[in-house]
Amino acid sequence: MFNIILFGPPGSGKGTQSEKLIAKYNLKHLSTGDLLRSEIANGTPLGLEAKKLMDAGQLVPDEVVVGMISSALDANQQVNGFLFDGFPRTTAQAEALDKLLKLKGTEIGVVLALEVSDAELVKRLLNRGLTSGRSDDTNETVISNRIVEYKNKTAIVADYYKKFDKARAIKGEGTLDEIFDALSKEIDLRQSEK
Repeated sequence: MFNIILFGPPGSGKGTQSEKLIAKYNLKHLSTGDLLRSEIANGTPLGLEAKKLMDAGQLVPDEVVVGMISSALDANQQVNGFLFDGFPRTTAQAEALDKLLKLKGTEIGVVLALEVSDAELVKRLLNRGLTSGRSDDTNETVISNRIVEYKNKTAIVADYYKKFDKARAIKGEGTLDEIFDALSKEIDLRQSEK
């Protein structure tokens, strides 16, 4: 099983590239937001606990999210691996994820971070805002704040995985195919080392 964490600031093309990677490598997309919504909709004990916390305006604790990830891993053992999206966002979450994966007999194979200049991100998001209907894609100040927030949070997680030589920066500018080829090349290299 080969597991990937894909990072990218808002507007980096992470969503588009995720879809292509999932299709090429037969990965299961693991979005913590999707997991939370699914567990709540299915009325699972973890979902009910998460809903209670969210309804009270509290953050869902890491151990609840890790529990949901554990359930998703168990339910999808036929896939070649997982593409993690939106998790981990802190060093504590990265450590918890690594511990969980080790218990399941697997690990993170590579952490890929799409790097795009701030000017390009702003341009892409303002352009996307013309058709997306998302108000956070139309205000340049909000966009800049989202980019700073992303950098502050993910830099910490990338630094954690750099200690294990698992983090790689990938140029997120160029054609969709050029970026996809760069991501694929890094994944193929990592898989060949296994």
